[in-house]
Amino acid sequence: QVRLVESGGGLVHPGGSLGLSCAASGNFFSISTMGWYRQAPGKERELVAHVQPEGTVEYVAFARGRFTISRDNAAKTVTLQMTSLSPEDTAVYYCNALVRTRPFQTPRDYWGQGTQVTVSS
Repeated sequence: QVRLVESGGGLVHPGGSLGLSCAASGNFFSISTMGWYRQAPGKERELVAHVQPEGTVEYVAFARGRFTISRDNAAKTVTLQMTSLSPEDTAVYYCNALVRTRPFQTPRDYWGQGTQVTVSS
């Protein structure tokens, strides 16, 4: 069983900053890609950023220059630091991880429960 638990969402004013954290727990063999997605009301879930075990990161256009993703492999955590937030960033943010529960298994997607980020004055 693999669990991803997010924390750190909340209400922030436009132009402000917020940090999200996600911790993986359970019985598994390895985690490959970890990332953050978001889903705004009435919209599809979209990728924000992801990070590989060796540290390679990728951001989508709206996140580049404002958001920073990082991971701690030993602690099995991934964080997302967000700056210069605008109301358009309001969404539920989901942690995602590709996890092998056994060696040589094809990695499978796991999701956290989501944390609400609201940017409003």
